[in-house]
Amino acid sequence: MQKGSVSIYFVKSAVEPVVARGINPAPLLRDAGITPALLQAPQGRVIAQSFSALWLGVARTLDDELFGQDTRRMKVGSFSMLSHILVDCATLADALARMTRFFNLLLDDFQCAVETSGGHASLTIRQRAESGAPRIFGYETLLMLQHGLACWLIGRRIPVLAARFAYAEPSRSAEYQFMYSARLTFNDEVTSLCFERTYLNLPVIQNSRTVREFVRNAPANIILKYKNTNSLSAQIRRRLRAAGTFEWPEFDAIAKALNLTPSTLRRRLDDEGQSFQAIKDQVRRDMAIDQLCHTTRSVAEIAADLGFSEASAFHRAFKKWAGASPGEYRLMANRS
Repeated sequence: MQKGSVSIYFVKSAVEPVVARGINPAPLLRDAGITPALLQAPQGRVIAQSFSALWLGVARTLDDELFGQDTRRMKVGSFSMLSHILVDCATLADALARMTRFFNLLLDDFQCAVETSGGHASLTIRQRAESGAPRIFGYETLLMLQHGLACWLIGRRIPVLAARFAYAEPSRSAEYQFMYSARLTFNDEVTSLCFERTYLNLPVIQNSRTVREFVRNAPANIILKYKNTNSLSAQIRRRLRAAGTFEWPEFDAIAKALNLTPSTLRRRLDDEGQSFQAIKDQVRRDMAIDQLCHTTRSVAEIAADLGFSEASAFHRAFKKWAGASPGEYRLMANRS
């Protein structure tokens, strides 16, 4: 599976309902390969596989695959059952209609729908006004499950043209550009993911055999597999990961390899809310976190491997990325 990382804010959101019930989350975190001390790193990150393991552990503990975000529990096994009943649908439109009915039968506080207008379609979620403050993690979880299911059903990623949210911009909103779209709107009347309507006509290609593997590997396969792998920023990340850090190509060379002029590539990355420097920093950050948490290599060795001529420069950069020095981060990651 492609390596990637998840913001510590999502880890905190996942364990909050566990803490609220008086349960110590430390065993769940450790079982997932996440040291509890990392929760104190304001800009900390964990590898996606660890977050997936935590997701499953919290769901089992609460017997709720929506983590206490709705008045009614979404009991463990609900997502599996939904996946099985969707593979009998002929088209994505049929499947999404059935999916939203399923969620609306299970949940009291969230209302899901598929809405169309002109050439666009949207997966929409509304929260009952009387259910209280916006349950942000509930929205995030439902969007990930629904979009992930939709992509899997037709065997391809559905690009999100724009995403709207019925709540104020959260502190982790920088992650949303990678999760959803570069076009984000907050404080809207509805939470929705907008995509091209033509996708609704595509056939469902999954079956009773493929659904078993899909469910067995969820949610890890959703967290990473259906990111926008065709975006220019994703293509650049793959090229950087494939090359040794000492051999990272310059911007102009990347543009040439992608058959674009430098100015066109710069403009299109800007449209995606990215820059070449930001992409390099993100790749270095994830590689650094992986090595600090899962190897015994010295900080100096990791710094050199990531292309830093001086360890001090790596220290400054990593503290900006993760809110702690490399040594402090490693201590937190390995603290029992």
